[in-house]
Amino acid sequence: FPHIFGTDDQGRDLMARTMYGAQVSIIIGIAAALIVLIIGSIYGSISGLAGGKTDFVMMRIVELIYSVPDILIVLLLQVVLKDPLQNWFDAHKTGIGGLLGDLGVGIVSIFITFALLYWVTMARIVRGQVLQLKKQEFVTAAHALGASKWRIIKRHLLPNAVGALVITNCLQIPSAIFLESFLSFLGLGVSAPMPSLGSLCSD
Repeated sequence: FPHIFGTDDQGRDLMARTMYGAQVSIIIGIAAALIVLIIGSIYGSISGLAGGKTDFVMMRIVELIYSVPDILIVLLLQVVLKDPLQNWFDAHKTGIGGLLGDLGVGIVSIFITFALLYWVTMARIVRGQVLQLKKQEFVTAAHALGASKWRIIKRHLLPNAVGALVITNCLQIPSAIFLESFLSFLGLGVSAPMPSLGSLCSD
């Protein structure tokens, strides 16, 4: 006492670092889930409402992305993007560049991976909901009144699919936390001195 969890090799309190590391992991999980929600819901709703050849092509793209090994892509992105991202952060120290620079290359690579790969489950679930809802009378009435497809998606389809969106999005949060912790355990996630649950486990 007062160091309930003890201290690390540099004398820093491990309980404080664990609490801060959990905060970092939860923020990353929520941000990644929001990225998945935005991309997946837009893609899935367009695919479901368009139907026909458009739906066929868009779903084949989803199946192609499903076959990609996500951990391998994360590791490749870490290697490929490390220097270009660091150079960009160094050149743009104010605004969004400074904010992303504080997070580090590892976290930005995780966000890019979620934007590229992890939205496919959300897209398929939203598409299924849209295929059910677009046969309902209120959607037919909106079409008859001349509403645009974007307005139908925004005002009628997505609000009625919110239950499935919330459940799927909540399941993405632990997935993102696990991916970040796994990469930080390997030394590829959160950059030191910022703590993470994975880097603390590794230490």
